[in-house]
Amino acid sequence: MNTEYLTDTIVLLAAAVIAVPLFQSLGLGAIPGFLVAGIVLGPSGLGFIENYDEIAHLAELGVVLLLFVIGIEINPSRLWKMKGLVLGLGSLQVFITGGLITIIVHATLSSSWGISLLIGSALALSSTAFVLQLLTERKMLSSEYGRPAVAVLLLQDLAVVPLLAFVSLMATPELTIAEDVFFAFAEALLILVIIIITARYILNPTLNRLARFSSPEIFTASALLLVLGSAYVMERIGLSMAMGAFTAGLLIADSSYRHQIIAEIQPFRGLLLGLFFMSMGMSINLSLFLANPLVLLGIVVVLMAGKFLTLWPLSRVFGIQNTTSISIALLLAQSGEFALVLFALAKGMGLLDETLFQHLLIIVFLSMLATPALEKAAYRIFSSIREGSTTIPEFEIGRIEHDAKPVLLIGFGRMGRKIGVVMEFMKVPYVAIDSNAALVDRERAEGKPVYFGDVKRSEIFRAVGAAEAPLVIVAIDNFEVTEQVVSTLHAAYPAIPIFVRGHDMMKCQALKALGAHFTASETLEASAELAREALLHMGEEASEVEVALDDLRKDYYERTNQVRVESKPGPNIP
Repeated sequence: MNTEYLTDTIVLLAAAVIAVPLFQSLGLGAIPGFLVAGIVLGPSGLGFIENYDEIAHLAELGVVLLLFVIGIEINPSRLWKMKGLVLGLGSLQVFITGGLITIIVHATLSSSWGISLLIGSALALSSTAFVLQLLTERKMLSSEYGRPAVAVLLLQDLAVVPLLAFVSLMATPELTIAEDVFFAFAEALLILVIIIITARYILNPTLNRLARFSSPEIFTASALLLVLGSAYVMERIGLSMAMGAFTAGLLIADSSYRHQIIAEIQPFRGLLLGLFFMSMGMSINLSLFLANPLVLLGIVVVLMAGKFLTLWPLSRVFGIQNTTSISIALLLAQSGEFALVLFALAKGMGLLDETLFQHLLIIVFLSMLATPALEKAAYRIFSSIREGSTTIPEFEIGRIEHDAKPVLLIGFGRMGRKIGVVMEFMKVPYVAIDSNAALVDRERAEGKPVYFGDVKRSEIFRAVGAAEAPLVIVAIDNFEVTEQVVSTLHAAYPAIPIFVRGHDMMKCQALKALGAHFTASETLEASAELAREALLHMGEEASEVEVALDDLRKDYYERTNQVRVESKPGPNIP
């Protein structure tokens, strides 16, 4: 038996387990941890793994899954809410920053305009994965500087489509750069048309049929088939696997199955994406950095300063307050994972020589290492004026602050639907999850924000954004599943209040012990309503009836709440 691959796998996992938590504890994030782990293991470090080319082939699947998830996040409703910032600020940032870097690269390296445009456009993109992680950790995604940053990142993610096509077309020597750019945008538009047709008439009906089988294995296999199949088709027609995956993500961006598919893909994506960053770290030649450290550091400073000085005034043009604009520019000053993807793709096609490729990797890596410090500075600057009157024009961001933080409603049966009606009446946004595919289709046809999801799997809560929800309401008519959901949610998100239905006092107490913030007893409420109507029918005073029922509820729920949640925290059921 050949144990070489098993040994390499053990070494890679051990390095990730050590490096990533260390870097996260230092506030540097997971991505630099993976990169450094790769450098240490690769030929430039300890040399534990020398043949990283074979690992790189497997790591490409991490990029494929990353692009797929990014494609899912770009859904029309989200883009429309922030259309002013996405299409305005985002587009100008990419074009101006990319154009300036292109001109500088062409003048200093004497490279062709095509290569210069590729480098300039790639370096103009920031790190979506890194920035969103940092904003999520600080709960700043919906803040005055978080939302414009997300808008710019959304446009940069969209820009990946023509850039991937551009790299593929550059490998065709008979085309001029103008033709490359034209065909890249034409292909991007054609892909969007295909996406609309396929999603409406083929994909969603197919997913609906598969969901009715109620087989998690079939749904997982279907999700992987969708991603890998799209990636394979795109590569066969001369583009790239990354573009195929991105297209597959766009296909289901507005589907009712998007959260469930994200939950299915997420474990594979995390591991394989980490492997991709480690393979990039292995490919870095440290001797090139050590030969000219000051020059490369100087280039990184100039790059980040240029992106900062471009985005700062552009943010001011769009009505964002000065200090908030500074925070946004600092947060997005780095280059990111898409630059690594584009450079690796270009090198594989023979467009970049080894030395230039190495220098570009080092520049991107160093800029990402500087990001945590810049993010802390951005947060301090924003916090200093948070108590002021800083606002962003409502027509650009959306009128309701809660748009970014809807209530999470788990279960949309008879009770869940009534709760949804109350939420709509009170103009409180919510997102509902239900495992009944037919119910989801019916409710979405009426415009309800209901998505398909297996609530017995913890990944679905992460995919639907439970970490950002102000509270969770569990309205499932199955006590065992309800117990599992409450326990999982409380273990993963202990600070989020959980409101849940229970049948009687014993079940309510059990749910309180598992972490529920409030439990509503069905037997009590039904009994109270019957008693109220009966007493009123008998001629009793309405005020006296209400006092009696209030006392009943108070005594009942006081006895229910006597169970201390912290004494029985409950397991984290996967």
